[in-house]
Amino acid sequence: MDATHLHLVLTHFPIIGVIIGILILAYGQFYKNSDIQKVALATFILMAILTIPVFLTGEEAEETVEHIAGVSEQLIENHEELAEKAIWLMGLLGVFSMISFFAIVKKLSFAKTITLITLIVSLGTFGLFAQVGNLGGQIRHSEIRTESNNNQVDNKNYDNRERDHDDDD
Repeated sequence: MDATHLHLVLTHFPIIGVIIGILILAYGQFYKNSDIQKVALATFILMAILTIPVFLTGEEAEETVEHIAGVSEQLIENHEELAEKAIWLMGLLGVFSMISFFAIVKKLSFAKTITLITLIVSLGTFGLFAQVGNLGGQIRHSEIRTESNNNQVDNKNYDNRERDHDDDD
């Protein structure tokens, strides 16, 4: 298994894991169950850690697909730029989750507040990662591309055909 394959396998976990964590944390908040809340927070911490290899394998994945016909460098760039923002938000979620976990365990007065803030940050993190995943999917799955993204790919392919044709002269 190379870094590209690892990227493709692991990339789904932060998205799915965060949404599962959100559901668990919301349930724990609603029923005021600190043990369930701790499970959700541990899930967020695990997803934050798991996001690191996803991010680090992205560069090799880019090198693998960037020269494949039908792959747009602009789509890759859009995915990469949003992923850079998303990893910072995931890191923030991990930090808030650790603080929340500690606050619940130690029964600190701000535990409810920091856990609510963590839930809000997790919603933003999920939204951003869903966008990153969608952009990543568009790189190889033309069926989910928007019309403007399809035009970027078509223009790239046209430019490549023109260069190939010019080389024949």
